[in-house]
Amino acid sequence: MSRSARDVAASVGSVFASVFDQLAAWRTPVEQLIDGAPEVRPAALDALVAELVLPRLTDSEPLLVGAGFIADGEIVRGRDVHFAWWLGPLDANPVLGSTTEPTRLDLTTRGYTEYLRDFRALEWYRIPATTRHAHVTGPYVDHLCTCDYILTMTMPVHADDSRMVGVIGADVSVRRLERELLAAFLDVPAPLALVNDEGRVVLSTEPSLQVGQLADLAGSGEPCPGTPLRVLVDPASSGSI
Repeated sequence: MSRSARDVAASVGSVFASVFDQLAAWRTPVEQLIDGAPEVRPAALDALVAELVLPRLTDSEPLLVGAGFIADGEIVRGRDVHFAWWLGPLDANPVLGSTTEPTRLDLTTRGYTEYLRDFRALEWYRIPATTRHAHVTGPYVDHLCTCDYILTMTMPVHADDSRMVGVIGADVSVRRLERELLAAFLDVPAPLALVNDEGRVVLSTEPSLQVGQLADLAGSGEPCPGTPLRVLVDPASSGSI
């Protein structure tokens, strides 16, 4: 029996819920480390975050291509901002080549990270800071690490006085998400497209719509529970990219 678009939207919601559940589980020990301490030593923070995220990045079929904690500088000794972020093993890409083990994101080796000086204005930080809820950013091309389309999922981290002190997050590559979801999309007779709230395509079974393109949002589609994404039936391009 073929699936409906609503079934597919539910499957999408389940995949993202699993990542948000993981972020929530990681957030608790990070907040415990921060609570009661006016400043956190970078080495202590890095060791904790590595212990949390590395097992998920080294799964046999990892959904996540990167994960970690990005701390507001006010809680990390001697830092304006601190990235405790790791990348999983990567296929060949222009930044890191091929890697077989997780690697730490080292901003000092990147020559194009000036935009991170104002990281609080970036969507993956700004929206959780404003709403105090988890957020999905993307799809967008990750020029910092993978040079590929990704979705970034972030969740606010708070100190014991309710101040937001950073975000816990994870990156999911669109190509890996396709492997997870494409069979369900193909099980629906009509063409489908998974899009974000702007109509930007994440994945599609309509050949004329590629990742990153804008789809026509004339129809509301099926919302994917717990996410800003929706599944469009018989989607068409809006004519924009």
